[in-house]
Amino acid sequence: MPLDPSIISRTLDSKQGEAGYKIVETLTDAGFDTWWVGGCVRDMMMGEVPEDIDIATEATPEKICEIFKKTDDASAQFGSILVSLKGNIFEVTTFREDDSASDGRHPESVKFGKREEDAERRDFTVNCMYFHPISSEIFDPFDGEIDLNERLIRFIGNAEERIEHDALRLLRAIRFRALIDGQYHPDTFKALHGKAKKITVLSGTRRFRELEKMLLGPHPSIAFEDLWETDVIEHLIPELHACKGVAQPAELHEEGDVWTHTMNAIDSFTEDHEKDVRWAALLHDIGKPKTFSIEADRIHFNEHAQVGGDMSKIVLDRLQCTAKRRDKIAWLIGHHMMMATFSKIDDKRKAHWYFHPWFIELLQVFWLDAAGTTPQGFDMYEGIIQDYNKFLDSHPRPPRDLLSGDEIMEILGIEPGEKVGEYLEELHKAQIGGEITMKREAIAFLNDLIG
Repeated sequence: MPLDPSIISRTLDSKQGEAGYKIVETLTDAGFDTWWVGGCVRDMMMGEVPEDIDIATEATPEKICEIFKKTDDASAQFGSILVSLKGNIFEVTTFREDDSASDGRHPESVKFGKREEDAERRDFTVNCMYFHPISSEIFDPFDGEIDLNERLIRFIGNAEERIEHDALRLLRAIRFRALIDGQYHPDTFKALHGKAKKITVLSGTRRFRELEKMLLGPHPSIAFEDLWETDVIEHLIPELHACKGVAQPAELHEEGDVWTHTMNAIDSFTEDHEKDVRWAALLHDIGKPKTFSIEADRIHFNEHAQVGGDMSKIVLDRLQCTAKRRDKIAWLIGHHMMMATFSKIDDKRKAHWYFHPWFIELLQVFWLDAAGTTPQGFDMYEGIIQDYNKFLDSHPRPPRDLLSGDEIMEILGIEPGEKVGEYLEELHKAQIGGEITMKREAIAFLNDLIG
């Protein structure tokens, strides 16, 4: 899979490529060996113009800051500087050699070195290719191009040691396999399975970010099937792991168990599905294992949406998701079964739902739920869309909320938390219902709420 000259040209002609070239040129002219590295080279090898360009150099963080005016040195202790140039931001990292001693969360120390040493510390062969935009030279010390041609994910060096050094590589290996729709070297898969429990040493934030990248990738179900096959998901999201093997009513779910339904749903993502919708789709049925019952000759999951919404808060707290996003995702999960009631409610209740700021995303979760089911049935969804548009034509949308969350906290002297969201919800209902129309009325209403 040689690097196509047309891809090089298209990349260098892009704004990102032009600025990335300039950084390499500037550092090279200053006497420092400098290359593009990692994912951008992999993308170019796959015939794609990269969205992000990472740069590796022998220049120290101090030298990088001296040479470029607009920098952020927050990660300088690990050798990385953010450089802003022509409206683009680049991570410029000094060639380094990681200390082999680590607790699996992060390197204990960083030692600066040469390009060859920098290559040895990288995780996978397909991420260890260097490209020089001036000479078009490729430095590929571990045959990353061959592995990429085979769509092969292979650790550099001893696979188990690489995971011991940084447990995030468990997730990165799985994400990259899904990204390139590839396969694993046997030693890599064996290490992923053998070291699965190591995932627990990572911070929730690092786990959350990597999982979100999987959900945003082109093949999310490949990633999550691998998380299950390697046992990583059991230690990562046991609530999702429990969905495997949980039967569903055969007439309504020919696709199979709850896990299979969930995988079908996340494989149905389209470009307009944003992050919170994707998380909600992933976790939308985690309440089913707890609510499984057999009644009236078939399987039921009574109140599984609300149970799942409550469980999702626990999951997302464990992953250190922000409270604002956690509450929104939990709301989407907790209400994803409400759609069947819409044909029976009056205009006042419809206003509550149709004007809700998260209603469109709730509709998207409902659509993904249907898309993940065999046979697929979109009649109810299409009926709601029709009624929604008709309702908006005859009912002007109310103005923006009279009070923000920050204002509520200031007025009541409370800290961020679930109560703020509850007060916002009550104010929103009152505003839609015409009970309050001005800010002073909203403040009075708020004070009445707390007695």
